[in-house]
Amino acid sequence: MTEPNADPQSPIADDRAGFQAVLAAWHTATLRLEKTHEALREEVQHLTRELEVKNRELARKNRLADLGQMASHVAHEVRNNLVPVTLYLSLLRRRLAGDAAGLETLDKIGAGFRALDVMVHDLLNFTSDRDPQVQIFPVHKLLEDIRASLAPQLEAQRISLVLQVAAEHCLGADREMIRRAVLNLVLNGVDAMPDGGTLTVACLAEPEGLALEVSDSGPGLPDDVLPRIFEPFFTTKQGGTGLGLAIVSRIAEAHGGSVTARNAPGGGAAFTLRIPKQEPVR
Repeated sequence: MTEPNADPQSPIADDRAGFQAVLAAWHTATLRLEKTHEALREEVQHLTRELEVKNRELARKNRLADLGQMASHVAHEVRNNLVPVTLYLSLLRRRLAGDAAGLETLDKIGAGFRALDVMVHDLLNFTSDRDPQVQIFPVHKLLEDIRASLAPQLEAQRISLVLQVAAEHCLGADREMIRRAVLNLVLNGVDAMPDGGTLTVACLAEPEGLALEVSDSGPGLPDDVLPRIFEPFFTTKQGGTGLGLAIVSRIAEAHGGSVTARNAPGGGAAFTLRIPKQEPVR
C-alpha cells in the first residue's frame, strides 16, 4: 500500500522545504567558510614568508652592526700604529740612501704598509654610519672629476672611459658619498679589464630619481658570484679587501636607494646605482 502524495500546502511539505532551505544555507555558508579559510591560510603563509625574510635581514643587519663596531675599533688601532711605522720607514730610507739592495727591500715593506693602509681606509669607510648631507649637484661634473682623477691609470691600462650623461641631470644626495660609490664601481670595472677595454658610465632619469649605470667590456660575473657580490669581505680578486662593493651597497641604503649587478647581454658586467629624489636639508 503506497502513501498518498503529500499536499504541497501540508505542514510536512513546509517542513521539508524549510529543511532543504536550511541545508542550502548551511552548504553556502560552509563553502564561504572554506574559501575564507583558504584565503586566510594563504595570507598566513605569505606573512610567514615575509616574516622569515625580515628576520633574516634583521639578523644580517645585526651581524653587520657587530662586525662594523669590531672593524672600526681594529681599523683605528691599526691606523694609529701605522703612523709611527711610516715615520720610521722614512728615517730608515735616508740612512739607506746609498744601499740599492736595502732600498729595494724597503720599497717592498712600504708597498705592504700601503696595502694595509688601503684596507684600513676601506674598513673605516665601510663602518662609517653618518647620515647623508644632501645637496643638489650636477652629475656630469662629478663624473668628469672622477675621470680626471683616474686618467693616468686609465691610460696605462688602455681603458676608454665613456660618459653618457646629460648636462641637466642633477642629483640630490651626499656628493662625497656618491663620489665614493661611483669611484668604487669604476675601479671595479677597471680591475675587470687588465688588458684594456671600454668602461661606460651612464646616467638615466627614472620616475623615482636617477640611476647611474657602470658597465665594462670585461668577462662578466660568474653565476655563483652574482648573489654574493655585495657581501662584506667577499672577493674574487687576489689581494682584494672585499669591501669596495659592500661600501657601495651601504651608501645606496643610506640614501634609500639600491645597487644591483648583472651581466650585460653584449658581454661584461653592469652595476646600477639607484638614488631616489631627495631635497637638501635647510
